[in-house]
Amino acid sequence: MRTLYKGSKYAPTAETLMRSRYSAFATGAADYLVNTTHSSKRKLHNKSEILAWSQLNQWLRLEILAVTETTVTFNAYYLDENLKAQIHYEHSTFKLENGKWFYVDGVY
Repeated sequence: MRTLYKGSKYAPTAETLMRSRYSAFATGAADYLVNTTHSSKRKLHNKSEILAWSQLNQWLRLEILAVTETTVTFNAYYLDENLKAQIHYEHSTFKLENGKWFYVDGVY
């Protein structure tokens, strides 16, 4: 079965989309990250910067802390370019539009 970020299907929930976006960060799938960002926010996200940050870090794991229908709070664990352990904390907001979930924004 193909993974969600490879385009096999749409995420059925905000949490599923968050998990697939983490996988996309871990594998450098910048197109998927841009395409799953809500159209109202897409111009704020630079594909080359997303790809650079994605590839600069070694992604270790995702920890989901809380979920509602439209939000996901998580920690993403990674090693930075100096191999120093880091945690990216975010409370993300998602929007369901025409049967598809999109990332809107996050509070760090």
